Amino acid sequence: MSHLKGGLTIIKEMVDTLPKSERKIAQFILEQPKEAVLLTAQALGSESQTSGAAVIRLCKSLGFSGFQELKLRVAGDLQEKSSPGFRDIEPNEDYNQIIEKVTANTMQSIKDTANMVNIPRLREAVETLIHADSITFIGFGASFITAKDAEQKFIRINKHVHAYSDLHIASTAIANKGPNDVVVGISFSGDTIEVTKLLDLAKKKNAKTISITKYGHTTLTSYADINLFTSSAKEAVMRSGATSSRIAQLHLIDILFMCVASEEYEKTVERLDATREAIEYFKGQMNLKSK
Repeated sequence: MSHLKGGLTIIKEMVDTLPKSERKIAQFILEQPKEAVLLTAQALGSESQTSGAAVIRLCKSLGFSGFQELKLRVAGDLQEKSSPGFRDIEPNEDYNQIIEKVTANTMQSIKDTANMVNIPRLREAVETLIHADSITFIGFGASFITAKDAEQKFIRINKHVHAYSDLHIASTAIANKGPNDVVVGISFSGDTIEVTKLLDLAKKKNAKTISITKYGHTTLTSYADINLFTSSAKEAVMRSGATSSRIAQLHLIDILFMCVASEEYEKTVERLDATREAIEYFKGQMNLKSK
């Protein structure tokens, strides 16, 4: 477990939603992380004018297995060079500055998302996708771009997969699903009502459900069997089109796809070769026609 990171990122993303006593502990850890990782739960409670019990409650609120995981994740963060965090653009800013900021924000979002991945949960999601008769990706707005990207990837390795952002078509498709099917709901906020309703329908049909949301407990997470999280990226006000959150979602889909591909390596290579050959053949036919 020594490679764990993401403690400070997760605390930053969750701090405003925590109960008062837990928030005090979280703020203490953010302000004095080096000191915090050396303390016992009891001592951390005393230092933050709360209690050892509140520290344990905080670990649960953050989705950690216990105080040890919290300390390991924060200690992992402290070994990394500090980053400038997310930066907003200014009016009429120099293009070089904008390029630098957008790139830094994107890299930060990818790094934060990677650091908060829960490996056992990821493994469970990968196993579920491998054994699925069909996979349905649901997303609305910018999240549909992620759903469509996932569809394109998984089709290439011969998975029976569809992406939907039409409520009626999606509900019609899900109405015919069962225990061997998987429905993946993608929502940055975790509160997109259409995605929640569709995941609820999937559960009623006994399909397996996976959510991809920002970190924390949201409406969507309570309807999913497996919850996967992306960094909420504390996006800047000028983030037109949900830039960093979209990159974080795409990154998580890439991780999922690569894990599935690695588990089914031989089959994956065959299928990717077959799809490549099909496209080459199609191109060849088009070239012949144009001559």
